[in-house]
Amino acid sequence: MLQRRRFIAASAVLAAGGVRAQPGEFWARLREGGNVVLMRHATTEPGVGDPPDFRLGECTTQRNLSAEGREQARRVGEAFRREGIRLDEVRSSAWCRCVDTAQLAFGRHVVWAPINSFFGGAQARETQTREVLAAVQSLRAPGNWMLVTHQVNITALTGEYLAMGEVFVTRPEGERLRVLARQTF
Repeated sequence: MLQRRRFIAASAVLAAGGVRAQPGEFWARLREGGNVVLMRHATTEPGVGDPPDFRLGECTTQRNLSAEGREQARRVGEAFRREGIRLDEVRSSAWCRCVDTAQLAFGRHVVWAPINSFFGGAQARETQTREVLAAVQSLRAPGNWMLVTHQVNITALTGEYLAMGEVFVTRPEGERLRVLARQTF
């Protein structure tokens, strides 16, 4: 429990930093295309991680979206539609909170294993992060990919922390994805 508290405290400190953009810049970057858009699933019921007996594909065993989170996901989708943002791919972690976020926001998704949570698994972290980085290297404008995933995955890809429902606009740069803009919904 103490480790989780330290993790949460460190995450809060990290959340205060990072790239901040004016809302217009966020949308302008997306209109340029060629971006990997990272979204942490929308707000969930309270808790960290999942219950010890959780099972993928069985939502009743997982930490799921709250009513606020379902509304937040809808707001994200409405904003992307209002702004006319092109998303060529919408990929989601297999966890129900990510699948539900993608479906509520964008009405579509493909489950993609490399963005499944690896909370507590260092080996999976390295393998999955490399796989995501390799897949996005060839992404070019005007296309954008939306990846709906977990904080641990996004931090591994960018080195930055984000809140539930927050979205990063990124592009590949070396061994990471560089955050160009971020927006909270």
